[in-house]
Amino acid sequence: MTVPKRLTDRKHEAIVLAAIDEFRQHGFGATSMDRLAASAGVSKRTVYNHFPSKDALFSEILTVLWRRAAEVDLLYQPDRPLREQLLELTWQKMRMLNDACFLDLARVLVSETVLSPERGRDMMMRLGDKEEGVTVWLRAALADGRLKPVDPVFAAQQLQGLVKGCAFWPQLTMGEPALSVAEQKQVVEATVDMFLAYYGLPE
Repeated sequence: MTVPKRLTDRKHEAIVLAAIDEFRQHGFGATSMDRLAASAGVSKRTVYNHFPSKDALFSEILTVLWRRAAEVDLLYQPDRPLREQLLELTWQKMRMLNDACFLDLARVLVSETVLSPERGRDMMMRLGDKEEGVTVWLRAALADGRLKPVDPVFAAQQLQGLVKGCAFWPQLTMGEPALSVAEQKQVVEATVDMFLAYYGLPE
């Protein structure tokens, strides 16, 4: 018998939401597929039908959170000022880093990297893949001749590193409070202006 798609989608969502809560409360190692199934109100077999492993489920959660935060169109637009576009891209990054749920799960990810370097490295790489959008945008801007020659991957790491240095790593590693809206604005605008001061060309 074929399961109606809507029912399958509801179960998938229930599993993801339950997993977010379980990972945040108990961490990666202490969360079992049995616990996840019970929390989601589905069978363990149903969980495995949707996700082949706990690693795959955690990766899916990070992807879901990224998509939730990534509301800005990343496509390069040749008819718009670079600063205006970069501000939107950087605000997108800032929104994700200020998501309390994302930050909690990032702590789980960092903890798992310490306990199991190989698994943690794999998860970090999957999360890094979701940051490709900034590189794609920079590559297009470079091809359009609007930035000084630079490796777009390196430049993307620099741009995002400036944001993470103020709005992610202090909160993740030292328990600093999330930035206020005014502080976020200061970081976003300074990041973009510093980036364009070094790589930008006259508009």
